[in-house]
Amino acid sequence: MATEQDLKYTADHEWVDAAGDIATVGITAYAAAQLGDIVFVDLPSVGDEVEAGQVIGELESTKSVGELFCPVSGTITEVNDEVTASPEVVNSDPFGAGWLLKVQVAELPELMDKAAYDALTGAA
Repeated sequence: MATEQDLKYTADHEWVDAAGDIATVGITAYAAAQLGDIVFVDLPSVGDEVEAGQVIGELESTKSVGELFCPVSGTITEVNDEVTASPEVVNSDPFGAGWLLKVQVAELPELMDKAAYDALTGAA
């Protein structure tokens, strides 16, 4: 797993670890904190074709529901069953065990680096 510094980020608060042709996708700690305690995760199915920018799922918290946007185009190869069974892991470990899905990348758009993401969220 790449470090937070090595990941790429979207303005919608997803992170991408695009090592090779499989991209691992999750939400950032900032997004998890903004949502609050996550109680339900709805993810796409393995084999689904996805487009960058498309809504592909939802994360429901005690405060609100957040949409999950796919940061890359391709085919879903794996979903993290642990987060659907125990959604709170997204809050406790968003960059590790709380990853959401993996995508066979057909197209990887330009994404932000950590410095640009931190500037967006005011974390810099």
